Amino acid sequence: MRTRFTPLLALLPLLAACNSQPETTNPEGTDAAVTDSTAYDPNASSDSLRMGKTGGVAVGGTSLTPDKTLAQNLAASPELSQLLAAAGKTDLAAKLAADGPYTVFAPSNAAFKGLPYGAMAGLLKPESKDNLTGLLGYHIIQSRLLALDLRDGQELTTMEGHKLKISVQGDNITVNGANVTTPDVVSKNGIIHVIDKVLLPPSE
Repeated sequence: MRTRFTPLLALLPLLAACNSQPETTNPEGTDAAVTDSTAYDPNASSDSLRMGKTGGVAVGGTSLTPDKTLAQNLAASPELSQLLAAAGKTDLAAKLAADGPYTVFAPSNAAFKGLPYGAMAGLLKPESKDNLTGLLGYHIIQSRLLALDLRDGQELTTMEGHKLKISVQGDNITVNGANVTTPDVVSKNGIIHVIDKVLLPPSE
């Protein structure tokens, strides 16, 4: 079920202009989030072997490794502390520590600093929990997707029921216009792709 957002997200008009993408039909006529989740063995060790990085991936000077959950890897990197702190205000932190699988397009701390002044402070208030959950849920896919599973023009369905549009040009991957700066952080219960912008869900 799609989440309907209250006017609090109107605090984010500057980023909305950069991040918004029209919802179009998947050219292959299938939901990529469902199709790709069954395309290979959803196992952290096999994912690591597929991408050739069995020792983990460095994010913010810290090596994030496949033996940790998504929540543990987010907690380990100082570059992703804002995302984890925000998730801790919702029920999503517990999900990121559970079985999954999930793919998280994780905004860096610098990405959160790019939001309009006061926007994040408003979303962190207790009365804004539903809006914050919807915003963060727009960054999460309920399947394991490595960078090599992402295709140009592909659409992914988020856990909130909205769509994300993938663009792949050579080695460059964007999601709704946000650059994937560090791909393929394999975790026990999913994959993290670090991005340089906070993604904004549609208003309804």
